[in-house]
Amino acid sequence: MTDLLYSEEEEALRSAVRDLLTDHCDAPGVIARTESDAPHDLAAWKALADGMGLAGLLVPEELGGQGASHREVAVVLEELGRAVAPVPYLTSAVVATEALLACGDEELLARLASGRTIGALAVGLHVAPGAAFKTVRVEGGLLHGGLTGIADAVAADVLLVPGDDGGLYAVEAGVVSVTPQVAFDLTRPLATVTLDGAAGRRVGDAEPAVRRALRAGAGLLAAEQFGVAEWALTETVRYLKERKQFNRPVGGFQALKHRLAQLWLEVVNLRAAARGAADALASGEDADVLVAVAQAYAGPVAVHAAEEALQLHAGIGMTWEHPIHLYLKRAKADATAFGTAGAHREALAELVDLQAP
Repeated sequence: MTDLLYSEEEEALRSAVRDLLTDHCDAPGVIARTESDAPHDLAAWKALADGMGLAGLLVPEELGGQGASHREVAVVLEELGRAVAPVPYLTSAVVATEALLACGDEELLARLASGRTIGALAVGLHVAPGAAFKTVRVEGGLLHGGLTGIADAVAADVLLVPGDDGGLYAVEAGVVSVTPQVAFDLTRPLATVTLDGAAGRRVGDAEPAVRRALRAGAGLLAAEQFGVAEWALTETVRYLKERKQFNRPVGGFQALKHRLAQLWLEVVNLRAAARGAADALASGEDADVLVAVAQAYAGPVAVHAAEEALQLHAGIGMTWEHPIHLYLKRAKADATAFGTAGAHREALAELVDLQAP
């Protein structure tokens, strides 16, 4: 029987991460950062990755990591979602790290585990696990071509680029051109990466590495989406207890109680789905199925939670000063990251041999 409850160690980790994010990622600070030329909070990243050692959770101890599991990473991502923290944790500590674990590149893994090097897998954020992905041309050991929709590429020190010869290449960010794209979610910026004869070092085979990285990314993204949804629900309940109309709290009105009860059910179901995916990734049992279940469910729930928060805050969330718009944008962008809910439902139907009518 799988235990999806949080262990004491996981709760202690949550508490430590939440305290750190309270200090580093307050809402006015995150909003101000999205309006600046430097969307990433590298001080918060340094504190998380270097100070707390969280960049190396998935990396074995003998390679300089913490030797923890996807369950602990999921707890960190729940808190990062709750703070819409603009740090490259999912992209570097999960996706790029998983790709390198599949390749067995110890030197680069140790660099990523330390947190002093930020990695990014040069595959579009929209690509689902198992789907086709773009490659660049490899000629005489040099890479040529362009890739779009690469999350957190602007912060990366090393890019992991799939080549048309089936290899995955580590390319230092200094030898490629990274052009920011207009992204809906300003806290997770996207970029176009252009390689014009860039030198790369082959670290392994692209296909299994990308597949493993995207599966872990999709599964653990559900934890982030749960964090976003839970923040939206908690803040909305708190606000409705304070806001008065006809001299009584708005939260006492029957119609709003029903909406919040429905949302609470969706959010706790999302937590179960996200925990199931994280536990399956940690154990390796039924991971494909449970990741697809989590992603088929997570996107619509996180978006619904953020939309309800916006509406039940009586529209104040449309003002730039209130952080709700950041959560709605993160929820909307996450709903298409690593494949849409529809794509995951189709994948799930195939995995369990359930034919469409």
